[in-house]
Amino acid sequence: MYQLGIDIGSTSIKMALVDTKPVATAYARHNASPAEVGRDMLRKLLAELPDNAPVSVAITGSVGMGYAARLAVPFVQEVIAAAEVVKRLYPDVHTLVDIGGEDSKMIFFEPGRVPDMRMNGNCAGGTGAFIDQTATLLGVETEEINSLASKAKNIYPIASRCGVFSKTDIQNLISRSVSKEDIAASMLNAVSIQVVSALARGTDIHPKVLLCGGPFAYIPELGKYLQKAMNVSEADCFVPEHSKFIPAIGTAFLSLKNNSRTYTIGQLRSLFDHAITKQTAVSSSLPPLFQSEQDYQTWLKTKSVPIPMRQKQNGQASRYYLGVDSGSTTTKIVLLDETGSLAYSDYSYNNGNSYNAFYEAMNRMSETIGKDVEISGSCSTGYGEQLIKTAFRLDYGIVETMAHFTAAKAMMPNVSFILDIGGQDMKAIFVENGSIRRIEINEACSSGCGSFIMTFARRLGYDVSEFAQMATLAKQPYDLGTRCTVFMNSKVKQAMREGAKIDDIAAGFSYSVIKNCLYKVLKLSSFDELGEHIMVQGGTFRNHSVVRAMELLTGKDVQFSPIPELMGAYGCALHAMKQVPACGLK
Repeated sequence: MYQLGIDIGSTSIKMALVDTKPVATAYARHNASPAEVGRDMLRKLLAELPDNAPVSVAITGSVGMGYAARLAVPFVQEVIAAAEVVKRLYPDVHTLVDIGGEDSKMIFFEPGRVPDMRMNGNCAGGTGAFIDQTATLLGVETEEINSLASKAKNIYPIASRCGVFSKTDIQNLISRSVSKEDIAASMLNAVSIQVVSALARGTDIHPKVLLCGGPFAYIPELGKYLQKAMNVSEADCFVPEHSKFIPAIGTAFLSLKNNSRTYTIGQLRSLFDHAITKQTAVSSSLPPLFQSEQDYQTWLKTKSVPIPMRQKQNGQASRYYLGVDSGSTTTKIVLLDETGSLAYSDYSYNNGNSYNAFYEAMNRMSETIGKDVEISGSCSTGYGEQLIKTAFRLDYGIVETMAHFTAAKAMMPNVSFILDIGGQDMKAIFVENGSIRRIEINEACSSGCGSFIMTFARRLGYDVSEFAQMATLAKQPYDLGTRCTVFMNSKVKQAMREGAKIDDIAAGFSYSVIKNCLYKVLKLSSFDELGEHIMVQGGTFRNHSVVRAMELLTGKDVQFSPIPELMGAYGCALHAMKQVPACGLK
């Protein structure tokens, strides 16, 4: 008699087949397609078993409840499943700590008492997603965090209660040239402190302590820092075999509870082949962004405002004008010739060092167009405006809103509204009679910005451009509402539980970005405030699905530049060109 436990989490699926102990396991990231991935995993896991072998099955996990209902099989809470494993296999354990992709759990066991089970709330601080985010900021794979942390010499304070605050702390450390080794170790230390403070809440942690979940399996250094945070000895902590499958194993053990139905292996294969892919009506959907690929291509031809491009055959220009947008995460440069045509552009990530990013971008430019090009005027804007202007002796510096306004007005002289959405910020400029009438910016919340989409695209296993492209042809965009990143996690899980397709979720994000802007940042009483000549810019609007979502939500025609991510730098170059200085920068 076999027992099967299936753990469908926010990012992965774990399966465990047991009798009195685990006999087979399987793991895979589902990339927001748990139905198809789970079916294929099951086929492989059961491939060697005879069709008439009896098996019971139950499901757990943050996304598992909806699939358990669709398959009519029992659902088991994760903490209950983990507690069952300790009860059966590790009776000497007092404390269990489980860290997953977006959640963390701590269970205290006392003889003669019901286990005290605790989970993190809506905050993903102190989880695997927090570790993944740090790896992204450091430009390394998550698996490299362990080797980096093992070589650390110093520990620095990092706020682990929120991804927004931690990102600021980590970028500050990077800008101070703190080593990747020290940052990786500091992050693991922060995660450990967050787990203990958020879950123990003053309860004494006694040995033995069982550590489970993917991060402990892949990053042993995390266990060492958690051990210090819990104030227990190394001998009192252990990571068991099959540590990342603990909830799946416990779910398998509990699959026979309350006389649940049993199947033959053949019946179970058939159940998953047919029922798990059965479509269900989602709770809320929005209109498709485009009706077809042809509809999308036709729309695209009418949207982009042309920008003059310098032709190589025109020879060397006598004057060039440089614009620099030194942002918190990226550096953009634009070079215009004396006719205002785009001669060169560059877009690169800062990796925490704005100075080096600009220096390297200039080197790439000189290699492309020549070292003796004379720049007759230069201007900077953005997060690193003063640093770049002072260090490289640029002529001018202007605020970002003026840079974006200058760029938009050059491309659309009668522009009435400009919306710029970058990686972590959002600027809305209302224009009247050719002058700025009102400016609105986002404050502490970065939901609805470029990093908002990028974070979820990567978490679901997709490149951000691929994620946005999928959205354009979604049939039932899922209504994710206007939420911060933390609460959006729950909404995405709900969408997956209901069987929403990945392209519908992607389209839902495109709608959510604009809804957040219109309803949370601008708080418009009427879309008439936008006027009839709308220009959007910023890297987020390279995603045509976001542009289209704005049109559908406002009922307005929206235009964009072929270089939306460079418009700040473009505006700076235009500003320098208008001043016509002659500093002779090379």
